[in-house]
Amino acid sequence: MSELDTARYADLEGAAVFVSGGASGIGADIVEAFCRQGAATVFVDLDAEAGKALSARLAAETGNRPRFIAADVTDDAALRAAIDAAEALGGSLGEAPGEGLAVLVNNAANDRRHDVAEVDPAFWERCVAVNLRHQFVAAQHAFGLMKGRGRGSIINFGSVAPTLRVRDLTVYSTCKSAVRGLTRSLAREFGDHGVRVNSIVPGCILTERQLRLWITPEDEQRILAEQCLHRRLVGRDVAQMALFLASEVSSACSSQEFIVDGGLV
Repeated sequence: MSELDTARYADLEGAAVFVSGGASGIGADIVEAFCRQGAATVFVDLDAEAGKALSARLAAETGNRPRFIAADVTDDAALRAAIDAAEALGGSLGEAPGEGLAVLVNNAANDRRHDVAEVDPAFWERCVAVNLRHQFVAAQHAFGLMKGRGRGSIINFGSVAPTLRVRDLTVYSTCKSAVRGLTRSLAREFGDHGVRVNSIVPGCILTERQLRLWITPEDEQRILAEQCLHRRLVGRDVAQMALFLASEVSSACSSQEFIVDGGLV
């Protein structure tokens, strides 16, 4: 990604942004996109090596080093503390630095495949925690920081998986279906204070992990044939939507799902 092939949002420069699951895949592209906008970005991930490497690379390439914190989003206390670190870093949208958290991006997830027979209570709880509960915990905490300023953007993450014929994703798909209700409910609750809540619903984004673990060349050809746009979708495509929803240019958008799937039919 370069500064020449992305829209420029002046109000994101200096804005404090928090991204979960930002060390690889779509999350890494989101972190990079915000850094290239000049945002003061904090991101968390379990993969400390990848997180540190991304932070160092972006610092060298952009001069804007994102702050990486190794944390498990299912640890509520650690998640809140990391969001507080973003609150302390930068400015809210269009205002002077020091005005606190402006944008929350609830990207973290784990689409581990599983047979229904393998799902026991412990697996269920862990899967719900990483794919759904942390989005609520983070949004709840972020709203507490944002509401006094009368603005802010919270971006949740759903998935097209519940609507496709993907097998072995029962708990994941259940969580991602629930994100729609979570987003609409929080948008109604938070709107009185000027805080917007939307969700991004990625389609078949062909990240390195997807290609390594799940998507065969034959699968990719089928996916491209089913999309109206017959090209590979990548994390950058999702990152561009995150920038739009973070910026005040989308100030009239809340309680909505924004689908980035190349037009799956």
